[in-house]
Amino acid sequence: MTTTRRSLLAGAGAVAAAALLDKTAKAAQPAVAGSPRGLILANLRGGLGVKMGDRILDVARAAKKFGKKVPATTDAVIAGRDVEGLMAVVAGAAASKQDLFIDEGSAQFGPCITNPEKIIMLGFNYRKHAIEAGVPIPTAPVLFSKYNNALNSHGGKIPLPVKAAKKFDYEVELQVIIGKTARDVSESDALGYVFGYATGNDFSARDLQYRDGKSSQFLIGKSPDGFMPVGPWLVGAEVVADPQKLALECRVNGEQRQSSNTNDMIFSCAQIIAYASSIMTLKPGDLISTGTPSGPIHYKPPEQQVWLKAGDKVACSVEKLGELRFELT
Repeated sequence: MTTTRRSLLAGAGAVAAAALLDKTAKAAQPAVAGSPRGLILANLRGGLGVKMGDRILDVARAAKKFGKKVPATTDAVIAGRDVEGLMAVVAGAAASKQDLFIDEGSAQFGPCITNPEKIIMLGFNYRKHAIEAGVPIPTAPVLFSKYNNALNSHGGKIPLPVKAAKKFDYEVELQVIIGKTARDVSESDALGYVFGYATGNDFSARDLQYRDGKSSQFLIGKSPDGFMPVGPWLVGAEVVADPQKLALECRVNGEQRQSSNTNDMIFSCAQIIAYASSIMTLKPGDLISTGTPSGPIHYKPPEQQVWLKAGDKVACSVEKLGELRFELT
């Protein structure tokens, strides 16, 4: 019976994943040709990439052809460096007959953002997740942080710190990347400060997070090396439009573990930005991970808690933002 159930779950997960990726493929097209917030960007091992259909523009190669100075990373794009050159090569490449593209299947990705000043995380920001965790619905966003050492990429590997922990867990999350300095911004204006969005996973070591029993040690449970995969794409805010209507999923070895929608968030992206900016200055490139929906291992009954292990493959999808895949070692 168990094998049959798992097979059914895996099949259902695959069907759902295919449907979600089909939505992503149809939606993931640049919305505004003249704005970097209308592009779908990636940090590749060889430099900046722009998704155009099912291929990726090699921006550095296109820059040589068109004689333009271009940014080398998404961080530089957000900072506004050489953006005119970027938009020129994107326009030129669309009309060029030269092969300036990389096949998506052979691309090697880095994290879609590489040097955020702040990585701001949220706890218990989905209503159904708060209910399954048995915690009161928060009256204000629950904020904590990760460090840059945790950043990881699509296609990356997470080296499990097995000398320190054993209980490893997944958490698919929508990532918000800030595009300009924000301090004391209103909720109504907040989304105007967003450069773009990405798929991410708040990977966790639960025995570190809860090593003192009821006292939660978020930082040590969530900041080991590689515990923040993000990408593959940094999708411009103008492509996404409304971040509160996005389906999201997490699958482990093909079996669906999480399935929800950002409309279940307790605090919307705009509310999170307004709240955080009332406390601290948000800088261009800052990453806000908006919380996970129901379904992580930690919140299951003890007899159902089968923790992740080396060799497991995790895949996360957020509608319009693409699939993030990584492996545990």
